[in-house]
Amino acid sequence: MIDNRSGDLSFSSAQIGRLCDRRFGVGADGLILIESDPSANFNVNYYNSDGSQSLCGNGSRAAVHFASLLGVTNGRARFSAYDGLHEAELLSSGEIRLRMNDVTGLKTIGSDFLIDTGSPHFVRIVTGLADYPVVEEGRSIRYSESFRKNGINVNFVELLDANTIFVRTYERGVENETLSCGTGVTACALAVSLHGYTSPVFIKSRGGDLSVEFKAGQSGTFQDIFLIGPAKMVYEGDLEL
Repeated sequence: MIDNRSGDLSFSSAQIGRLCDRRFGVGADGLILIESDPSANFNVNYYNSDGSQSLCGNGSRAAVHFASLLGVTNGRARFSAYDGLHEAELLSSGEIRLRMNDVTGLKTIGSDFLIDTGSPHFVRIVTGLADYPVVEEGRSIRYSESFRKNGINVNFVELLDANTIFVRTYERGVENETLSCGTGVTACALAVSLHGYTSPVFIKSRGGDLSVEFKAGQSGTFQDIFLIGPAKMVYEGDLEL
C-alpha cells in the first residue's frame, strides 16, 4: 500500500509482479495506491499481482485504515474505487465497516451461484472445506470454457452453525488461493441467504473473521451491504525499484 497522493508514481504490470513476488519482492496479493480525488477523500487504485484491476473489499478496508494514519480522513471516509464511490466508518472496536455497492442480480448454475460484488464471483457450497483442493478445483472453474476469457473468482463455502460460514477463495489475477477475499466473502454471505442465513452473516476465513450485513430484496437483489472486519498495519518501509 503506497501513498501516491502526489500522483508521481506509476507501475507497469511487470513492476507490480516484482513487488508482489513472495520470494524476491515485498510479497503480496496486490498493490494499492492511495491517490487524491476531487470528489471524495481519496481514491483507491487497486492492482492484482498480475497488474489487472478490480475492486478489493479487504484492500479497501485496509486503505481506509491507511488513509486515517495519513490524516486524510478521521472516523468516516468517502472514497472512489474501481466500481464507484464507497463509504466507510472506523468503529470504536477497531473494525472498519465498509459500504459495498448494491447487488442487482444473483444467478444460479445448478446448485452454484454467480454474483458480482464489485468483482465477479462463483460460489459453491461444499463439505470438508479444511481439506478441500481449493487451488485445483478453483483453477478448473476459473479456466473452464464459461469463464476462461474474463476470469472469475471461485469461492468454496462450508455451512456452519450460528449463522456462520467458512470460506476459502481462489482469486483470478493472483491465480492462487488467498487467505481472505472481501468481495468474495460478501458474495458468499449473500448467496447463503438463499439457504436461510440472515444478516449479519459471520464468516471464518484463513486470514481472519469478518461479517457481512445486508438487506435482501426481490429476485436476487441486495441493498445496504456492509463488509465489516479489522485492519492493521503490519510493517512499513522504503523500496527502490
